[in-house]
Order: sequence, then C-alpha cells, then structure tokens
Amino acid sequence: ARCESLPQHRHLLLVLSLSDDNQEWSDGLLVAAVLLSTITVWVLRQVSGGWLGPTAPPKCLVVPESHRFDCYPERRVVVTQELCESRGCCFIQSPPLAEGKQGVPWCFYPPDFPSYTLESLNHTALGMVGLLVRREKAYYPRDIQKLRLDVEFETDTRLHIKITDAANPRYEVPLDVPRVMKRAENPIYSLNFSWDPFGVLLQRKATGTVLLNTTVAPLIFADQFLQISTSLPSRFLYGLGEHRDSLVHSLDWNTLTLWARDVSPTESFNLYGAHPFYLLMEEGGNAHGVFLLNSNAMEVALQPAPGLTWRTIGGVLDFYIFLGPDPSMVIQQYQQVIGFPAMPPMWALGFHLCRWGYGSSNGTWQTVRAMRNYQIPQDGQWNDIDYMDGYRDFTLDSQKFSSLPSLVEDLHKHKQRYVMILDPGISSTSPNGSYWPFDEGLRRGLFLNTTQGQPLIGQVWPGSTAFADFSNPDTHQWWLENLQHFHAHVPFDGLWIDMNEPSNFMDGSEHGCPPGELDNPPYTPAVLGDSLSAKTVCASAKQKVSVHYNLHNLYGLMEAKATASALIQLRGKRPFLISRSTFPSQGRYSGHWLGDNRSQWKDMRYSIPGLLSFSLFGIPLVGADICGFSGSTSEELCTRWMQLGAFYPFSRNHNTQNEKAQDPTAFSPAARTAMKDVLLTRYSLLPFLYTLFHRAHLQGDTVARPLFFEFPQDKATWELDRQFLWGQSLLVTPVLEPGVDSVTGYVPQGTWYDFYTGSSVNSSGEMVKMSAPLEHLNLHIREGSILPTQKPGTTTEATRGNPLHLIVALSSHATAWGDLFWDDGESLDTFEKGNYSYVVFNVTQNIFTSTVLHASTEATKVTVGTLSIFGVQKPPSKVLLNGQEKPFSYLDSQVLNVSDLGMSLSQGFSLQWL
Repeated sequence: ARCESLPQHRHLLLVLSLSDDNQEWSDGLLVAAVLLSTITVWVLRQVSGGWLGPTAPPKCLVVPESHRFDCYPERRVVVTQELCESRGCCFIQSPPLAEGKQGVPWCFYPPDFPSYTLESLNHTALGMVGLLVRREKAYYPRDIQKLRLDVEFETDTRLHIKITDAANPRYEVPLDVPRVMKRAENPIYSLNFSWDPFGVLLQRKATGTVLLNTTVAPLIFADQFLQISTSLPSRFLYGLGEHRDSLVHSLDWNTLTLWARDVSPTESFNLYGAHPFYLLMEEGGNAHGVFLLNSNAMEVALQPAPGLTWRTIGGVLDFYIFLGPDPSMVIQQYQQVIGFPAMPPMWALGFHLCRWGYGSSNGTWQTVRAMRNYQIPQDGQWNDIDYMDGYRDFTLDSQKFSSLPSLVEDLHKHKQRYVMILDPGISSTSPNGSYWPFDEGLRRGLFLNTTQGQPLIGQVWPGSTAFADFSNPDTHQWWLENLQHFHAHVPFDGLWIDMNEPSNFMDGSEHGCPPGELDNPPYTPAVLGDSLSAKTVCASAKQKVSVHYNLHNLYGLMEAKATASALIQLRGKRPFLISRSTFPSQGRYSGHWLGDNRSQWKDMRYSIPGLLSFSLFGIPLVGADICGFSGSTSEELCTRWMQLGAFYPFSRNHNTQNEKAQDPTAFSPAARTAMKDVLLTRYSLLPFLYTLFHRAHLQGDTVARPLFFEFPQDKATWELDRQFLWGQSLLVTPVLEPGVDSVTGYVPQGTWYDFYTGSSVNSSGEMVKMSAPLEHLNLHIREGSILPTQKPGTTTEATRGNPLHLIVALSSHATAWGDLFWDDGESLDTFEKGNYSYVVFNVTQNIFTSTVLHASTEATKVTVGTLSIFGVQKPPSKVLLNGQEKPFSYLDSQVLNVSDLGMSLSQGFSLQWL
C-alpha cells in the first residue's frame, strides 16, 4: 500500500512546486519531490523486477507518468535508451501492454528540453507579431530556426494564433476565412506568453481557467514535422474526426489520426474525413473549442495529464480558439470561420432508399412500387454503381438499366426524386475516342499527375483509372459538362459522391510511388497501412494548387464544391449532395453519411456519436446507412434501426449486393407497419426539422444535438451518446440492444411530455426506464416548447400541403415558445432574397399567439388545423379563437385539443382558454 501511494505524493508535490509563488518554498518542495521520486523508483524497481532499467536522471524522475509527452512517437520502432537519448530525451521503461494498446511513453521530454525563445513581441492594429528563435537544432531534418508569431484578437470570443516560417512562404490551406478589420474590444480571454521557453498561456477571464498552456512540452517546427502540446482543463474532449469512437474521447494515451482513408468504420482507424477541431467542456459548464487550420497528415495524441499534442507533417500552425462560453456558442463561432451549412431542399429531409444490387432499373422500380403500394413515405430513390456501364462514370448499362429514364420520369410524376452515385476515378482504358470523360480530361490536363508529369493511374471499380484534379477550376467546368451530358438523358435530382478520399485499390499507382520525402516523409503519422499512399494515390502526385501531400484531406471538399456548383447550374435549385470524404467547411456544399457500416447492433450504437460529432463539425445533414450496409440484418435490428434512422437528419436505408433486401417492404406486416409508423412520425415533424435546418444555415445551430449542449451545467449529460435531441426540445431515446421491451434513458431536470400522448414526466435529472415494445420509439418534448408538425403524407411534397398541427408543451410557469420557417422548399437563397415566411408561436397567461414576422405567398397555401396543448392543469370552461368560441376536448392526461382552426399560416391569430 505504501508503494502504491508514493507516486501520488510525488505528483502532488510537483504540482505544488509549480504553482506556488514562494520561490524558496517551491525549490524546497521540488527537492523533496526529486528525493521522493528517487525513492519511489528504487522501490518500484525492486517490486517490478527492474522495469526501469538504469536509473534515470533526477530531472526525468520528477515528471509524473501522466505528464510524459512523447519524444519518440514513431510507430513500428522499439524505442531503446540509445535511440531516445540520441534525441536528448528521458528514457524510463514501462511494463508492456497488450498488442495494439498505447501506454506511458518510454521516451519523453525532460523539463529543460530546448525549444524556441520569444525574442520580440510588438503590438499591431489587430493584436501582436512576434519572432521565435530556436538556438539548438531539433532532431527532425530542416527544422526552421526563426518563426513568425501572429496573434489577432478577432472578436471578444475568438482568438487567432498563427505560427509560420519567418523567412519563407509555406503551404497554407486554401480556405476562405473571415478577415477582421479591428481588434476585439472586450475579449473574454486573457493571453500571456512564456518567453523562454516560448509558450502560449490562455485563460478564461471569468473563471481563471487555463485553456491552453503550451509550455508543457517543446515546440518543434521542422519542414515536415510540426508539433505543439498543451495541457487541458478537463478530460471531456469531443470532435477530432473522423473516427469511430464514443462521443467523449478517452485521454488514456489515445492517438487519433487525421488522414482521409477508405475503410469500413473501425475503432482506432483514421476514417474518411479529417476534422482538426475539438470542443472541450470545462469544470463548471463552460466550453471552448480549438481549430487547427491544417490539411496535412496529422495525429492528435491525448494523454491523462490531461494533455494534448498536435503533430502534423506540413503547412503551418494556424489556430483558432473559440471561447463560447457555452458549447452551442462554440460551434456557432467555429462556423463563423469555416462557413455556415447550406440550406437543404425540403425533399432532402424525406426518407431515402438505396442498395447496391437492385440488378436493373426494373428491379429498382419494383421496390419503389412496393413502397407506394404499402403507402410508406419515400422521397428519394437511389442507385449505386451497378447502374453504370462497366462501373464508368457518366455511363448507363444499356441492357439492365435501359428503363432508367422512364423510372426517373415516373418518380418525378409522383413528386419523388432520383439520386445516383459518382466516383472521382475516371476509367483510362477505353479505346481512344470512345469515352469522352477521359479523352477530354486528358486533353485539358485535368487529372492528378505523377512527378513525371503523366496522369497517375490507379485502380478503382472500372479498373485502371485517372483521378480528377478538383483543385483546378478547369476541372469544375469539365465536371459540369459531363453531368450536363448525362442529365440530358437521366434527369437526376441529387448526387452521391463516393470514393473521394480518394480511394485506390492499389497503394499509390500502377508503378508504386517514387522515392523521396513526400511519399516517405521523415515522420509518418499513425495512418492505417503505415504509409501515406496506402489505398490512395501517391503523396507526390501533382495537382494544380499544390502536391497531393498537402491536398489529400481536401479532395472530398474540393469535389463537393465542384459538384454543388454543377447541380446549381444544371437545375437552378438548391443542390442535394452527400459526400463520403469531408473537411471543415464541407457543410456549405454537402451532407455526409457515415460510410460502409455493418448490419450489427454495435454499428447502430456507434452511429449516434458519429452523428453528433458531425453536428460539431458544421455538417448537420448527416446519417448512417440504416439497417447496416454490409452483412445481413435481422428483422428486429432493422426495425429498431429504422426507428433510430427516422431521426437521423439525413435518413437513408442502404444495403450491399448479395444480401437479402432490407427495405421496409421486405419484412413481416408487423415490422413493416412499425417502420411505416416511425417514418410517418418523421414526416409529421418535417416543419420542425426544416426550421432547425434554417437555424443551422442562418447561425450555425446544431440540428441533432448532444444533451450536454442544452444542459451544460448538468455533468451527467456530458458523456451521453445513446440519446440525442432535435434542436432544444425533442428528446430521442432509441432501443440499441436486442431482445428487450424497455429502454433506460436519461431525462434532464424539468417536465418532459410523451410526444404521442402528452402525458408528463417530471424529472430531477435521472435515468428513467421507459416501455419500448418493438413498434415503439420513445420521444419526449421539453417543457416550454412549441413544435410545428403537419399531417404526414408519403412524400415531402404531399406533406407540405397538409394542415399544420401545433404541439404546445407548457412549462411549469405555463409558458411556451416555438417558431416556423417556411418557403417553397427548393429555391435558391430564399431567406437572403426575402422569399420566405417566419412565424413565432408564444403562450403566456393561457393565451396562445401566432405572430407572422415575415410573410410570403407560400404561407397562404398552408393552414393551421389543430392545436394540442400539453400540461393544462385543469379543464377549461371555454376556448376562444380570436375572441370567438371554439369547441375543444380535454383529456385526463391534461391535454387540451382544439381542432378545425382553419387559420391561414399567413395570418396571425390568438387562442385563449378560460
């Protein structure tokens, strides 16, 4: 017991010595800490059989294990004492862990490891500019001796810190960011610097919380290795995508790699997109966010100190820090930099159906007809790559998919839409003159090139392929022309861009990759496959803007930008686009699906943190393949997943080839009915969901929302990722386990009403067991909210014309508020042009009012039919609509219903109960 307590005392003494202002007292404690550490090490060596090897210098022993910042992060290397000390670092061996697990680094920085010195600091109109100088070379080649530090106090809640080469320009991400004209006047943060060694110390003024302290480890800035570390004020860290993980990342020696990669979502792998942004909850409920604007291969190492290390292999260190102070405001501030998401067309929020392996257009059509036959809501019918001729873009299999134009015509007649897949790999093997996309792309020089200046040839679905260079504006024009040719034949409505990491079935190219430091850099982050070219193109490939080494993580974003632009030019309406690979600002152009998941309960569970993480990344139009893409689903799993998936902002059931069908019509009448019912519930909520997307577009609000965003003071919500909210007010508690008829979910403090019945649940902030038979999804409305709903139809178009049903959930003070954004559902820039209606609903003192703040002709086509008021404590004697008596009903569950209102949405009205 004594041995186990020694390291804890050592840790405590070190913290005291670092935080005490009295120098003598501090020095004395430090000496005591060194002595105690030495004794601890000696004792531990006796009991552990000598794991520590030769005694480490005292300066190494004072560093607690949790504060050891890795000096030798290279994978696939057994770090020896000799290797470690050649870098000037401390070596203390730890017991080995299970394979694949990371633990305490054996090789770590001593407190006096050489770093940069802040030589000068001058004030500028927007902040400060400084010079950083390194006197001793670091251990990676071409380290940069002099760095420029730029600090801009951009707003009261946003700080911009950029560190780059003082003498030579370096690659920077070609992303449009806001330029401020004047310095923030009353920032809620205070910024200080350590001069030698250089470090950033950022605090929140209101609480004194230290948000960043980069003195914990040295700054390294070499040409192909940039590293900066910081302490963290808590362990509640979110973001850093794209990964399959819980919503809160573990800080237990956990390294997250950011390098776009085509691989089925798997824990600890770098996945399809790269999002170098994190949000962190501070003790007390405040939140802040940090964005590193860098597109190179990167890893973020998390450790229990708590601490974090950014490691990237190119570009510059360009940080934005967002001070919130609440999590929703952090995400809004982040999107003020990267851009707010596009407003989707309303049909994008309907239900979508797809599979790889319909086999033919007639097979596809059969499914559409079956869905209509059972009157199951559906807006979008999709096809995967089997519609193509030989898997080549912009072609049609003339045998199996000859009736596709007729199918699309039929979909349009029924107010439904058609979406098809496109890949960025362009087949390069067709006879010269027979395949325009390749011939013309080659003629215009629009493909990624090798270092020799020839198109880089890899292998994707059609066989040998070249890869479109979307960093070249000329490629956007060629892409549009290809889409125009195909659209003239098959008038698709939206596009699904896949394989855009970019994915390659071989590593690099048909000739491998050339030697050199782009394909074999001095340091390779912990990428799947241990090589930058694993299942993608060579990092040395040439693109218009830069080398692929710098642009790889931007490939999906650049393709999305080209595709959204083409859709606008083709259709003259809001584009609908779903992309697999993503990067910050992608929400301006596309949505995202979470990739090639499996038909397993675990995959369904992981979809919720996936969904919520993309809400943080400013891509609200997101969902997972409902019922799972690969493998075979079961009726129970698919029913539960359809219930959850009906509340993905982007709702699509998708399936692979050679598996049994999993669309709702493929199951028993009971399962089919349960799926149909939950889709009808989704469609009834479309006015509410559409309004949430308007708020996302307008100011960066989240749509699918973690509970802690609404209850940041309630620490019990900080790790919840098996439930989520729509906006502020609708709580979704899905069943995520097989063989159960109940679910336990957290109900935050306050009154919540059952969505279906209006019965109330009063919670003190507790876990509540809810009945959940197979046909039931638990939904609860938060007190004080008003939800605009609509009688559902089988398409968004049919639903739009139906009467509105307003659901009022009274607060304990008998008040409520809600709003509705309404336009034609598809025209470009309706808000910006003023072609919309905006209505606010309010309840106070037993009077409901509907106030039209902005009106358009669309609102005249919609009526308010019914009003349900949950939480009316006693039966009213009468109800007055604009002063005229109306019949009503009152239920024992304290629900007041008033129907046949017949009020136009474009007219304000009031309803009073006495």
